[in-house]
Amino acid sequence: MLADEVLDEALVAGQWRQGRGALIETVDPATGQVIATVHAASLADVEEAATAAAHAAQDPAWRELPAHLRAGLLHRIADLVEQDADRLCALQTADTGKCRTETRALVLSAAGTFRYTAAALETAEDAITPSRGPYVTMSVHEPIGVVGAITPWNSPIASDAQKLAPALAAGNAVLLKPAEWTPLVALALGRLVHRALTEAGLPAALLSVLPGRGSVIGDAIVRHPAVGKITFTGGTNTGRTLAHVAADKLIPVSLELGGKSPTIVLEDADLEQALAGVMYGVFSSSGQSCIAGSRLFVARARYEEFVGELVARTQKLRIGPGTDPDTQVAPLVHHKHRDSVAAYVDLAREEGGTVRCGGAVPDGDLYRDGAYYLPTVLDGLPNTARVCQEEIFGPVVVALPFDDEDDLVAQANDSVYGLACGIWTRDHARAWRLARRIDAGTVWINTYKQFSISTPFGGLKDSGIGTEKGRDLIRGYQRQKSLYWGTDTTPLPWAFN
Repeated sequence: MLADEVLDEALVAGQWRQGRGALIETVDPATGQVIATVHAASLADVEEAATAAAHAAQDPAWRELPAHLRAGLLHRIADLVEQDADRLCALQTADTGKCRTETRALVLSAAGTFRYTAAALETAEDAITPSRGPYVTMSVHEPIGVVGAITPWNSPIASDAQKLAPALAAGNAVLLKPAEWTPLVALALGRLVHRALTEAGLPAALLSVLPGRGSVIGDAIVRHPAVGKITFTGGTNTGRTLAHVAADKLIPVSLELGGKSPTIVLEDADLEQALAGVMYGVFSSSGQSCIAGSRLFVARARYEEFVGELVARTQKLRIGPGTDPDTQVAPLVHHKHRDSVAAYVDLAREEGGTVRCGGAVPDGDLYRDGAYYLPTVLDGLPNTARVCQEEIFGPVVVALPFDDEDDLVAQANDSVYGLACGIWTRDHARAWRLARRIDAGTVWINTYKQFSISTPFGGLKDSGIGTEKGRDLIRGYQRQKSLYWGTDTTPLPWAFN
């Protein structure tokens, strides 16, 4: 499937070549087999890419390019992504293990992100502000220069697009560092962006794709003096480190971090709708999602009924490779990550919890070499238990009962995270009240994991700083400048003859 791919090259300063760093083996999570060996970037490659990016960002051909022509570039990238959707889908499934239906949705989402951003760019307006004297005052937005973008392994191409599209729309150059475990689809996307840039006669060094270890290559990117903004999606601990770097450099930072999202089933919830939504919210993507509904709060009166049915249905989920169209729960991204998820379930047992289903690696030859883990339902633990407080990032949900609305809100908000929440109820007034009381950047009511590029997304508390998406997504990659244009011919009071 991947024999015709050029998978071992990085994009450095506008040139495709092998990186000068260590070798990275990317592994198919379904089989444990090596897909490709990528030559990672080196520190010298980062220096070369950053220097070239700074020059490219200042090139008049790019800096002075009218907004509608920059929008045309984004539309061209979207066209190329859509034309290459089958290959990108297959590549991402091989690299991440995800189901084909999900990787296709992520690829088309990436194309949609470029298109929406192009539309936002063409219709963006600066302002003439109200004057308070004999002058015209204007507020304008200009590029930052070079953006350091670090993306995660769980949804590479969509995350790449959510950073690349607005950064380029704003007139910047980008140093993109994909996750070490899943660099392939970012490199493939880089080829399409590189093609669009060269077709348009624009500086190719506007994008570099630099695979490698985050603690080495990612660190070198964000600390480079040329980088004027950091944007990162990933773990909270890494996000804190990057926030310190940004503070030291006095540059803006956008962090989309972890979550331990509550999903809430009230007494009057539609059982079928809630069961389907809860299962999709935590078991799709094999639970490898920052917004996974991994803490399940059920009204005590419905608790045993709901959790019992959830367990019965979870045990029937189809486990298999992402290439099988019948698969509902695919392997985890890497064997090391699978072992981390398993360790959390073992911890739940040690803390006194009950494994209602799952809690093990599946049996059978199909699963022997892959990074599989059974979808798991836990209960019998207080909300203070570590498995209720720490992000597991796998197909594991912890069920907890609640007695009344105040008890529910107290438990749901008792978390360092504040990324997402789901509410299942027929009572719209109560849903609105709860949605406003829960500490979360996104709340879904009678649905879950639905996204729109036109709607801002971000988290509270340890779930991050800033937002992505939305009508103003480009502004986060620009600096605002004020201009005063004098209209009075009278000299200023301090003028001297």
